[in-house]
Amino acid sequence: MFEQLANLPTAIKQYLIITGNYWAFTLTDGALRMLVVLHFHQLGYGALAIAMLFLFYEIFGVITNLVGGWLGAHLGLNKTMNFGLALQIMALAMLCAPSEWLTVAYIMAAQALSGIAKDLNKMSAKSAIKHLVPEGESGQGQLYKWVAILTGSKNALKGVGFFLGGLLLTVLGFVGALKALILLLTIAWIISVVFLKGDMGKAKNKPKFKELFSKSRAINLLSAARLCLFAARDVWFVVALPIYLAQQFNWNFWWVSGFMALWVIGYGGVQSQAPRITGTSNSNVDTVKHAYLWVLLLSGVTALLALFMQFDVAVHATLIIGLLIFGGVFAVNSSVHSYLIVSFAKSDGVSLDVGFYYMANAMGRLLGTVLSGWVFQVYGFVACLWVSVALLIGASITTAILAKR
Repeated sequence: MFEQLANLPTAIKQYLIITGNYWAFTLTDGALRMLVVLHFHQLGYGALAIAMLFLFYEIFGVITNLVGGWLGAHLGLNKTMNFGLALQIMALAMLCAPSEWLTVAYIMAAQALSGIAKDLNKMSAKSAIKHLVPEGESGQGQLYKWVAILTGSKNALKGVGFFLGGLLLTVLGFVGALKALILLLTIAWIISVVFLKGDMGKAKNKPKFKELFSKSRAINLLSAARLCLFAARDVWFVVALPIYLAQQFNWNFWWVSGFMALWVIGYGGVQSQAPRITGTSNSNVDTVKHAYLWVLLLSGVTALLALFMQFDVAVHATLIIGLLIFGGVFAVNSSVHSYLIVSFAKSDGVSLDVGFYYMANAMGRLLGTVLSGWVFQVYGFVACLWVSVALLIGASITTAILAKR
């Protein structure tokens, strides 16, 4: 087995290291998210207060994606990826502090480090793939497949992380769970530092800091659609859904974390199969049209779910089935978007365009997270769904403009 791995082409070996790195990080990130939500809900924190714990996580994710793309172009993607892993280890270690230290401000600071770490790691992983696939139309199908596998497997592992967070919280307690995650991530960090190539992603023409913002109309429109798309997901999924399941369905931590884990695993599985579902094409024009049709479908699915929940139509079955359908359709949308940004990005300094795009992604998560806590606490779960529908309509309009261009 080891001999076979050693004989693989360099591009494949680097892809495997990047993917393994991304997997380990995602596993700990998903577990940490569930640990924080469930642990502090258990301590009596309200929905809005829990959402605020993630405020800096999302804000610093926005900043990191913008600046991180510039850093990746200057320093190389291996350095930004490894630095992201190191920061996540520090964030986990901060939360191992004595309970009297765990004030809201302290937790927000730890989450800020985690937000920086997550988006450095993601930006680096997505950008690096551009350098491992041949240039030109012949490589576009392979690029779509590799991005889909990376994105899909990452989200499947995030689902496992949700389950792992609930399991570790139950078995080891909050601090014990954090120590286990630190050990896992430290092993991944050592492997990445030793084996990941040092020159990947460095731009030949070093970009100036003022070049952080994209000048491409296509990337700007795609970024705006991504912002609306992820805000539409997180406005009901991040904070409102786990608390709603615990309160209204009377589910315990095992049930909540287990269900959300299975949902995200299935979501990741569909993402990895997106090229088969939509079909691959050497034309970005066709792929943008696919993106438009799929976001229209997602808008309709979410509107039906909100309508059924509004009128109390078999609430348990409606929510479970609606979640599964929403997850499948959203997964295809996300995978098509992830391919398009890597394809649209310039080869020299690819991390600049990818970083700008994922800055919009982080802004969408930030908006969705804050709205999830506030709308759920003030107006309830169904209101979160209707806000999601409005955001998806915004994504549909933006994607339609991109398709025409």
